Amino acid sequence: MDILVVGSGGREHAMCWSLAKSKRQPKLFCAPGNAGISKIAQCVDIKAEDIEGLVKWCKDRKPGLVVIGPEVPLCLGLADELTKEGFQVFGPSKAGAQMEGSKDFTKKLLLENHIPTARAATFTDYEKALAYVRAQGAPIVIKADGLAAGKGVTVCETTDQAELALEEAMKKKAFGEAGSKVVIEEFLKGEEASILAFVDGETIVPMVSAQDHKRVFDGDKGPNTGGMGAYSPAPVVTESLHEEILDKILKPTVAALQRMGIVYKGVLYAGLMITPEGPKVIEYNCRFGDPETQVVLPRLKTDFVNICMAVAQGKLSHLKIEWDERPAACVVMASEGYPGAYPKGKVIEGLEKAAAHADSYVFHAGTALVGYKTVTSGGRVLCVTGLGATIQEALDHAYQAVGDIHFEGVHFRKDIGWRALTSGR
Repeated sequence: MDILVVGSGGREHAMCWSLAKSKRQPKLFCAPGNAGISKIAQCVDIKAEDIEGLVKWCKDRKPGLVVIGPEVPLCLGLADELTKEGFQVFGPSKAGAQMEGSKDFTKKLLLENHIPTARAATFTDYEKALAYVRAQGAPIVIKADGLAAGKGVTVCETTDQAELALEEAMKKKAFGEAGSKVVIEEFLKGEEASILAFVDGETIVPMVSAQDHKRVFDGDKGPNTGGMGAYSPAPVVTESLHEEILDKILKPTVAALQRMGIVYKGVLYAGLMITPEGPKVIEYNCRFGDPETQVVLPRLKTDFVNICMAVAQGKLSHLKIEWDERPAACVVMASEGYPGAYPKGKVIEGLEKAAAHADSYVFHAGTALVGYKTVTSGGRVLCVTGLGATIQEALDHAYQAVGDIHFEGVHFRKDIGWRALTSGR
């Protein structure tokens, strides 16, 4: 069975790694892939955003399954185009991908269906947005409506910061057209957690919980990033809370999409704030999280190919999905300067030594091959995951492997998992 994975990051490496373990022994292709992915899949030189090129490749090669990793091709309608051609696709339609593609779309869906979330208002006029911020005061959250690679959200502790965030998004176009419309939300107090779920249009199967670290520096300081590390499970998400999230958030969301005529298939990712009043939705993503995937999929015991096929065919209810009880933790190794400008082409050393550790996995994110050498090619370069009997042991295994890897200017947080370790749960 041929399988095409679309994407080039740490999430896609983890997906390819998980698919490769299948008893079906699939032949894997990845477009465009990266240096790490090339060890387990044949990389195809087509960008994830090249919808026409990907459809043509599929028509020529006829894979049995296409697994779409990133949000951009989903929001551009890749799943729709492939489905029209008769391919089995793991990933939502363009209409379903609006859950991530438009903060305004999601906020309206949540509020209209009484799904717990923050109060908010949407603006396309800068002066009106400015007046709203001044009237509401701080802390407050400014969100670019469209896709901004995980960096379009600014948590503003002061009104001055909020005004600057509005100017950056709406006037200076820091996020391009994605910031022409903004959603301004109340600031929610609590602890963040992520619940990802497999959805086949009807059946919803939540995955194990996870929690990531958005800020670039230790102590949750500095600007937001795509994620500097994660761990699973998130102790804040108890078994009863997991059920509450399914009943009060995930099920009503999928039902609301159904009423709109949207059959959602793929991963629905709920970014949540666990507040004193209960869980509330901060955002939805239409795909696996990154780096949450790197701690969730290593805990998956059920054949990932079977899950993807069941989702694509609307047969998820036929599967029992099982998980490894051991926690997992992931540390992101980033380039100097990330999430701002960063250098490329730095030689990475120690990958073989790191990969030799038991219960440790090195997932490539921003890497490339130059001759026989693996070099940096992105802001987030590697995602190093450890498994262990406890979250502390999982972190120890991850950091041990991190210590074996070197490249010029490497930066990583040294406090991944601090909330779990200090929660007392």
